Amino acid sequence: MPPEAPTAVPDVETEEKTRLAPRWKVLLLDDDVTTFEFVIHLLVTLFHKELEEAVRLTFEVHETGSALVTVTNLERAELYVEQVRSMARPQGFPLTATIEPAE
Repeated sequence: MPPEAPTAVPDVETEEKTRLAPRWKVLLLDDDVTTFEFVIHLLVTLFHKELEEAVRLTFEVHETGSALVTVTNLERAELYVEQVRSMARPQGFPLTATIEPAE
């Protein structure tokens, strides 16, 4: 019995697409209790903002009710929300952050 001839395998083109993880906006929300000094400190220490940007964002929160602080992946965004709460509550501040999908 002769060996079988190899069968040709047709070339199949596959297209690979790298999908990036969805991005999430982290927003700080205004309240009537949290001090400007605390918000600025939080933006500098937690979000690593330069002082000038932290001051600008703090005024934006105060004047418009919220400010976009950063855009990141879901896990990091949720962590930021928890960190804002855990830093503000011991100081007696009701400061909150929220997340929403980035476009």
